[in-house]
Order: sequence, then structure tokens, then C-alpha cells
Amino acid sequence: MSTPYLPSAKVIHVDTRGAVILSEESPETRDSRGIYLPNYIEPVSHIAVDIGGSLAKVVYFTRSPEPPSSPSVAATRGSSTASDISTPRSLSPSDEPTNAPPSISTPSNNTRLNGALTPLVLDTQSSLGNGLLGLNDGLLRDTALRRTAQHFPGGSLNFERFETDSIDACVEFIQELIERSAQINGVSIEEMRKGVKIMATGGGAHKFYELFKEQLRVEVRREDEMECLIEGLKFITLIPDEAYYFSDELIQSVAHPQLQPPNEVLERPSPDPPKYSVSFESNPTPQLPCLLVNIGSGVSIIKVDENGNFERVSGTSLGGGTLWGLLSLLTPARTFDEMLDLSERGDNSTVDMLVGDIYGQDYSKLGLKSTMIASTFGKVFKKGGEKKTFSPEDISKSLLYAVSNNIGQIAYMNAEKYNLERIYFGGCFIRGHAATIATLSYAIRFWSKGTKRALFLRHEGFLGSIGAWIRNIDHEGGSGST
Repeated sequence: MSTPYLPSAKVIHVDTRGAVILSEESPETRDSRGIYLPNYIEPVSHIAVDIGGSLAKVVYFTRSPEPPSSPSVAATRGSSTASDISTPRSLSPSDEPTNAPPSISTPSNNTRLNGALTPLVLDTQSSLGNGLLGLNDGLLRDTALRRTAQHFPGGSLNFERFETDSIDACVEFIQELIERSAQINGVSIEEMRKGVKIMATGGGAHKFYELFKEQLRVEVRREDEMECLIEGLKFITLIPDEAYYFSDELIQSVAHPQLQPPNEVLERPSPDPPKYSVSFESNPTPQLPCLLVNIGSGVSIIKVDENGNFERVSGTSLGGGTLWGLLSLLTPARTFDEMLDLSERGDNSTVDMLVGDIYGQDYSKLGLKSTMIASTFGKVFKKGGEKKTFSPEDISKSLLYAVSNNIGQIAYMNAEKYNLERIYFGGCFIRGHAATIATLSYAIRFWSKGTKRALFLRHEGFLGSIGAWIRNIDHEGGSGST
């Protein structure tokens, strides 16, 4: 008996020209801002989900002629002032490629597609007059047809995250998205399900496979976690203003706020980088080879060569789950964001033993500042003394520094071993948090003596789900799931 044909995943081609990261409305969604892709015209309806040990991350694409005003439909809950490091700069017309298509105008007969999944199965017509949904992949990739079809709307790549312990909420969200898309497209839910697929990655893609398949009643496809991470990295680093780094002065001011300029700083990585600022890569190009340090519940360190081939070369079990778990035991905080808020108000010098506590000054011979941590939690235990009480804020700052410094040093050692200068940090551990970014940046700059740079991503927690979204299912020759 012959083995049934199972379709293999292929990489879809996403037109990133003119891509814009949408403004945020709440600090809670700073890692979930949508990306508007005005020139992406191919029909796509699959939903990607990356299920890790702590968080499940969802990525999906919806059509819209104009960028929506919020990062996503469900993620925006109230508004507040956006943080300086997570608000994108406004793109001027001069920033757009000279060969970019004209501005978008939406035909009235395509308004039903706005804000919804758009499966190819919903429209079998093959003429331009009936919309892009009926065009097959071969036609869509034809250059002449692309030029003809420029007036059709692009859409937004949307991002959501859920705690894995509440995976039912994730399933419910996807179910509501499918139902809403069926209603907007004017078809039955049964017809909608025929064109929707779930591309799942991460450990939970195996653990919760049956749950997604039975509850959603759509095709579910499991994709390799590491492959998705690298595909996501290659894609997201081509989005303008996605990758960023801290200037040396900003690293110093965040990591050591008690020190006032002018102070000695590390050797600068370029002749004239901006001071006290976040620097965005506004005109991105592929940046390979590199090292990817993905910080989730644990940490994976992946070496990527100039051709995009990759190898997991190291890692550590001391990651976001470690910080989350210990702070759950030691503080009243119950969410990761609450823990980050506590750390922002903390003073780790009440808990940590510093170089100055031991030497009374800098240890200049070894290049150690008096403010450098010599022993994490070193002041907590005093032999023969009374047990002291430490504030949740100070404990949070100390543990944040401990985990971040450990990851930074391991990342540096691997970058040095493989002679890689660019080190990307990803994963939901970072969450755009200034102290975390400064600590990782400082560790890389200190140990490498300024020869290597730590780079960060505004959608750092979604690399795996983005990579899974990019991997579509090729149905040539048959159908099925794995």
C-alpha cells in the first residue's frame, strides 16, 4: 500500500516594500504592534501559532486598504503614553523606495475583504475584475500582473500572545477570528474552515495538536521550531525600524543611573553614533551571518551562516521562566509585566554585593567599576546576623540583572567562538524593557571590548510564529496534515 501524499511547507514571498510598524496604544502591547504591508497582494488565510512553555504567540494577516489605528483588534485595551523606545518614527515620502507603486485605492467590490482572513477557496474567479482571491500563485508572481494589480489593497500582519496555561483562550480567539472572517466575507463557517489552516510550531504544537484540530476543525500543520525561528528572523530584519540598538551612553545611563556624564564609556562601535538614544535600522538589508539568542522560558543560541543555514550551538535553562518562577516565589507580582514594573523601581545594590563593597573603590587593574556586581544576592546572607527583609522592587532588579547578565555572557562567548559580530536577541523575555536591553547590551560591549553589538527586535517574541506564518502549505499533488 503506497504512503499517502502529504504536502510540504513552502516559503511564501512577502513584499515588504513600504512596510510600516503601527503605533501602539498601550505599553502592554509594545511587542504586539501590527505591521502594515501595503504591497503584499497574495491571498493568504493561514494562522500561525508558536506555543512555548510560558506563552503562545499568534500571527495572522488581514486585508485593509489603510493601516488600522491600533496594533490589533483584540490586543488594545485602553490607551496610555507610548514608551520612547517603542514608538516608531514617522516615515517620510523620501524613505520609500523609488520604484514603489503608487498610493493604494480600494475598489468598492473588495471592501468585504477589509480586516478579515481571505482564503483563496472563497473566490474561484480568475479575472481581475472579481478580485485577487481567484488568482493562482503562478499568475500572482508574474511581474506584469503585479504592476496591473497595484491598486488592490495590502493589509496588516497582526500579533497576539496568550499565557500557555490559558491555551483555551488562544483557541477561542482563533475561533472568533475565523467566525468573524466568515461573516465579513459573507460565507458559512463551514466554507471558511475549508480555506483556513493552522501552522503550529514550538513544543506546544505537539502537546496541543489534537486540541487545535478538534476545537477549530481546520487543517493543522506542525513546523520545526528552529526553522521557523530563522525564517522569522530573516523576514523581520527586512522591516524598516524593526531592529534597533542602544547607544553606549544610553546603556550607561540606564544600567548605572547613579553615574552622571561625562563618565568613561566603552569604545564606540562607529565614528559618530547618536548619544543617549535608541538607533533604528531604517534601511535594513540582510545581516548574515549572525548569532540569534532566543530567550523564552529557557534560552537557545543559534548560529546562522551567510546562506541562512543554522545550528543550535548552545543554550541555558536559566531564562525567562527562571526569572518568572523565582519572582513568583519571592514577590507579590503575578505577571511578567508586574515583575518588570517592580524592577524599574528597585535598587539592586541593597541586595547585591558590589565591587565597591569589597574594595571600597574601583578595581582598576582588572577594569572593574565599583558599581559592578561582584555577587548576586551577596548581601542577603550575613553570618550570625539577623535576617533582613528586602523589598520586592530590589529583589526584582537583582534577579533581572542576574539572569540578563548570565545570558549576555554566554551569548558573547558563543559569538567570540564563531567570530560573529552581530548578536540578535529575541524572545518574550525582553518585552522592550529598557533595563533588560541595557544589561544585555552592556554585557556584550564589556566582554567584547566594543567589537560586538547587541541588536534587538520590536517583535522579539514572535520570531517563531512569524516564521511559521511565512511557511505556507503546498497542495500540489494532494492534501493532508501531519
